[in-house]
Amino acid sequence: MAIKRVTVLGSGLMGCGLAQVFAMHEDTQVILRSRNAKENPLKPVEENLMLLHSKGAITKDVFEGVLSRIAFTDDLVMAVKEADLVIECVVEDMVVKQELFREIEPLCKPSAILATNTSVMSITEIASKTIDKTRVIGAHFWNPPYLIPLVEVIKGEETSLEVMDTLFDYLKKIGKKPVKCMKDVPGFIANRLQHAIWREAFSIVENGIADAATVDEALRYGPGLRWPILGILENADMIGLDLSYNIQNYIVKYLENSHEPSKLLKQHVDEGHLGFKTGRGYQMWSPEQIQASNKRLREYLIEVTKNLK
Repeated sequence: MAIKRVTVLGSGLMGCGLAQVFAMHEDTQVILRSRNAKENPLKPVEENLMLLHSKGAITKDVFEGVLSRIAFTDDLVMAVKEADLVIECVVEDMVVKQELFREIEPLCKPSAILATNTSVMSITEIASKTIDKTRVIGAHFWNPPYLIPLVEVIKGEETSLEVMDTLFDYLKKIGKKPVKCMKDVPGFIANRLQHAIWREAFSIVENGIADAATVDEALRYGPGLRWPILGILENADMIGLDLSYNIQNYIVKYLENSHEPSKLLKQHVDEGHLGFKTGRGYQMWSPEQIQASNKRLREYLIEVTKNLK
């Protein structure tokens, strides 16, 4: 099945970002379902495109073409009835997602793929109130989705391999870097890896081994510097699995293995220190520093992904 019409449910930052991603492909028409279609929800898309244009990543024709391929409506029936792919970007609440899929299934074409952008929740559980569970699938985009190439395509227990292959091939066609997660496990692939690193990083700070800024410096200028071109399992093969085994055999017993969140992390949250949201977390953040961090990230990602094919 060819995917030519995509509907995005939810017009927050991720929903707008996904609408932009799909509309970047000239053969895709996008409907963004917004609860308040009287107000143009495309302002974030326009701002993203302006940034890309200012950095030379897209032309003005591309800018205008993307906007021309996105329509928006508050009518759910109209939004989904002709879609080849429907993807939800609503709140991370299991009941909300289950009810949404139950509601839209009879409104969609029988051939339509129903995808969820959840970052951690069970695809199988989200699909539990649908009749045809073979067409429900996970498609986890990373924020900002118009700059991060990765999309995790997650198979629920009853998702068909045909649906998985169709979505995977389409995502490759529109320039993303999809990966297949063949088991419906919490956190899928990349979030499991990220949280394993976070657990150790939090533990290092909590136990006074190094402060937060030092942990970030160690990652940023050490292993993190080579991760974009050298995968961690490729690295294990590079140094030799005998050496990898010997290192693991020595160090794993000293690593953090708690099954509960970091006590220091919980303390920060209990005290209302929420990071960028409040100006204080593991480190202190001024408004200027927060703005600079966000700007630095986006500009870096634009440069890195310009020629990434």
